[in-house]
Amino acid sequence: MLNDTIAAISTALQDGAISVIRISGPDSLAIAGRLFSRRVDDQPTHTVRYGYIIDPISKEAVDEVLLTVFRAPKTFTREDVVEISGHGGRYITRRILALVLAEGARLADPGEFTRRAFLNGRIDLTQAEAVMDMIDADSSQQAQLAIQGIRGSIRRLIEPLSEALLNIIANIEVNIDYPEYEDAEQLTWESVLPQARSWLIRMDEILQRAESGRIMKKGVKTVILGKPNVGKSSLLNALLEEDKAIVTEIAGTTRDLVEGEIHLRNVTLHLIDTAGIHQTEDRVEQIGIERSMKALEEAELILIVLDASRPQDDEDRRLLDLTEGRNRIVVINKKDLAPQAEDRSGTISICAAQNQIEPLIDQINQRYEHHHAMLELPSLANERQIALARQARQSMAQAVNALQDGAELDLVTIDLQAAYMALKEIVGEASREDLLDALFSKFCLGK
Repeated sequence: MLNDTIAAISTALQDGAISVIRISGPDSLAIAGRLFSRRVDDQPTHTVRYGYIIDPISKEAVDEVLLTVFRAPKTFTREDVVEISGHGGRYITRRILALVLAEGARLADPGEFTRRAFLNGRIDLTQAEAVMDMIDADSSQQAQLAIQGIRGSIRRLIEPLSEALLNIIANIEVNIDYPEYEDAEQLTWESVLPQARSWLIRMDEILQRAESGRIMKKGVKTVILGKPNVGKSSLLNALLEEDKAIVTEIAGTTRDLVEGEIHLRNVTLHLIDTAGIHQTEDRVEQIGIERSMKALEEAELILIVLDASRPQDDEDRRLLDLTEGRNRIVVINKKDLAPQAEDRSGTISICAAQNQIEPLIDQINQRYEHHHAMLELPSLANERQIALARQARQSMAQAVNALQDGAELDLVTIDLQAAYMALKEIVGEASREDLLDALFSKFCLGK
């Protein structure tokens, strides 16, 4: 319901310096006015007043607060909004919320403030998703992608494609329904086909850019691979700057996957240190090696670690052959034991045990520099948006195939309309109710 008034605690429910209770809806100002020690009805929009929250029954002061008024429509929800900033104790925060609810507000559902912003036209669905992305961001890359989404970059990316589709569909419909209309452009499959092909090229560029955005947002699943005792765990510890994995001179210390995460300048790596891959009769080691091979199959970046102090053997060469053609970096570890390793072509020489891994970090940043540069451009932000864009592309590809086969234009419009609806669903203009329920339920209370 959009005709009632909702309230929730918008800050974390824990002891802190301040807490914020947010109220939104037609009765926001009236409810705040019955609890605040000063008048609210004459308070100008986007202003703050100092005062006290007063219990209407006991008449006692509950907390010293700042009360901010935002009058519709220039608010996040496009409704009247009041925010009460009080001291951050959990007891006091809950008590103020209880008073607000007692005066007639309803406790907001998770994400209901953002949902109202969407339903009232303040933001589109991609901007709502970007709000959640900003809350969840734990790296500069993720925050940069989120702020682009909040600013409406995805809508600006999609709208030209939607308008181009709508223009083609409208012209075809005019030709079919009003063939005698002299001002209408007389379309044939020869004139529509170049437009459709051009549209596909633009969509392919957007999908390619989306892959860079996905890498920046989700990070890269990175597997550290090598024989036992080549220094894989030392490399993991050096990258993470902590003793995450056990390191000893005994071969086969790592028998299971050890994971960690590192934020580099241009990319986030989800690191997986694997068990040393070699022939063994030890059943426990075999299980670890099987898990290592599964992680290798799913890896998006592979760090092959070789031992500078020992010549390459058949097991080293098998790992190199196994990862041939994959996105990999060959790392020669323990360079302090064999300085000549610096001369090996196509490799990076490091000493993980002494935290001398700068050449490897520089190489990784350089490899993902292009993806980082793509952050300056608008990009689809999540799997839902990408999947719908792919649906639109598939429908347009079907239309192109039909045009090439000489199909009638009225039959082609079925695929063109499907592509158009998929694009509109990206920004929420053709959204399903179940999708909205699932999306906004992921938000926290008060947002």
